[in-house]
Amino acid sequence: MNPLPLFVYGTLRPGFAGPMAERLRATAQHIGRAVGRGRLYQVADYPAFVLGEEGSVVGDLFALPDPLATLAWLDAYEECAPQYPEPHEYRREAIAVQRSDGLVTAWAYVYALPVGDLPQIAGGDFLFRQR
Repeated sequence: MNPLPLFVYGTLRPGFAGPMAERLRATAQHIGRAVGRGRLYQVADYPAFVLGEEGSVVGDLFALPDPLATLAWLDAYEECAPQYPEPHEYRREAIAVQRSDGLVTAWAYVYALPVGDLPQIAGGDFLFRQR
């Protein structure tokens, strides 16, 4: 059985200039675009993905050649690893995302706190949000 790919929608996406995005590109294989169901919100300089029936969140899928190691450092980056105090801002969850060739189940880091007054990112694409 193949391990689940990773769905990224914010600071880990190709096209975002950051050290963790570079690390992911160096250790995983980009396999294409995908869209998740829900809404995207702006939290400081990074996004929050909230699952839901309405709305679309644009992202990218990565195949993880070493999923245990990769997910371990990503859990630490997203501060949802066991050593971080709860409540965690994110949780890693297996979700369905739409590719051009159909649905696929992928890991995603889903926002776990209330969005309150956070502004929604129109169009659901963090890389092309209005500044």
